[in-house]
Amino acid sequence: MNVIVIYSDTLRPDHIGANGNDAVKTPNLDRLASESVVFERAYTANFPTVPNRFDLLTGRFSFTHFEWGPLPGEAVSLGEVLAENGCVTQLIHDTPWISAHGYNFSRGFSGWKWIRGQETDRYSTAPRDPELPFPPEKLRMGGDSLAQYLRNVSRRRREEDYFPAMTMREAARWLEENRDSGDFLLWVDTFDPHEPWDPPGHYLAGYGGPAESKCYYPRYDFCEAYGDEEVQDMRRHYAGEVTLVDTWVGYLLRRLEELRLAEDTAVIFTSDHGMCLGEHNFIGKSIIREKSTAHVPLWEVISHIPLFVRVPGVKPRRTSALVQTPDITATVYDLAGVEPPETVQGVSLLPVVEMVRDDHRDVAVSSSSLVHGTKARRFSTVTFENWQLIYGGEKTEPADAASATVDSQVRTEQPLYRPGEPGVELYNLADDPAGETDVAADHPDVVEELHARYVEFLRKMDCPADVLENRLRLPEGWKS
Repeated sequence: MNVIVIYSDTLRPDHIGANGNDAVKTPNLDRLASESVVFERAYTANFPTVPNRFDLLTGRFSFTHFEWGPLPGEAVSLGEVLAENGCVTQLIHDTPWISAHGYNFSRGFSGWKWIRGQETDRYSTAPRDPELPFPPEKLRMGGDSLAQYLRNVSRRRREEDYFPAMTMREAARWLEENRDSGDFLLWVDTFDPHEPWDPPGHYLAGYGGPAESKCYYPRYDFCEAYGDEEVQDMRRHYAGEVTLVDTWVGYLLRRLEELRLAEDTAVIFTSDHGMCLGEHNFIGKSIIREKSTAHVPLWEVISHIPLFVRVPGVKPRRTSALVQTPDITATVYDLAGVEPPETVQGVSLLPVVEMVRDDHRDVAVSSSSLVHGTKARRFSTVTFENWQLIYGGEKTEPADAASATVDSQVRTEQPLYRPGEPGVELYNLADDPAGETDVAADHPDVVEELHARYVEFLRKMDCPADVLENRLRLPEGWKS
């Protein structure tokens, strides 16, 4: 069976109409959901963008041994394994970090194409001083990142020139040219709705307010850095980006049907993670200032991802089975009829899709990379039944450390994201689905049980001893 994997970076599942959001317009994704098995409890594994792609390509839980960086030479990649087994494999992406800086995540694919110009991609050098729509002190890297982006898109004139449109149109062209090439894997990876959030004006107008863009590339920080109106403007821009993505994913899916490929092609739609849009008093998914950074907990709005799996002949439904990114990799191998390499730690979702079984994982662990030791607090999220534990390790050394784990910019990594944070939080998702009220102090027994399950998971994943050591115990005084 052919397989198409569509990645939409930073897309929160609660911003899709099929998941109960009546305010955000996503008619095409809603239709896809109505034809798919919708996994309501899908979670990222390694975080953020680049480590998550590593998990998808390799099927491994890599946060114990891999940090933001190039695809290691020894990694066994999905694209190359399927290609070696006679499948045509194609990667089409505008997410820059897949190919920028020699990251080489396209290695082994039969073909690949990078749609250039997203975010800080050094694609264009003119105009040298583009006008910034927002005060530089409120923008990522003091406005330098946005300035590069504005250079990159300075020739944009029509909606077809926006990145989701270019990427999905290129994917549709590939399908037309390769419809008779035999079994294929097409991985389509668009960076939107990751910021900058600057959809065409008519998308913004659909969410109220003026059509011109303003607050669409904010510095990741506490909400106090912005006014209430600015935060609302960010939410409006994000919603507009989501609808833009929906439009062009719909275009690709329609072309799949028009080319008469839909009956022989499985479609998997997902994301790498979400982000805070004011929840927990944050904007973003970490703190990123011009010269410093700090990791924040991977709350529900960050760790929870959408996952729709449409398989021809399979009855659509919704499932509460607990699943993670490496399971998607194992599922692609299963759909393609190729035995996965021994390195794959994910487990195929096809038995759940085909209703052979209802459950999948007992526990889901989402985490920032833990290979840093104790130089700064990196958080793991442990989801079990209706509970979610946030855990940041036993201790954190006071010394700052240099880090290049986000967008390849070296900054000072602060040991704590806010003074005195204990590194332990607990959320009851049954009573609090958005995960906003910390109840750790009221349920110490649950905290201890989830922590024990977390340690057991790390051991099963062959966590290196030096990494495991700082995760074996709850931090002293966490109950106070």
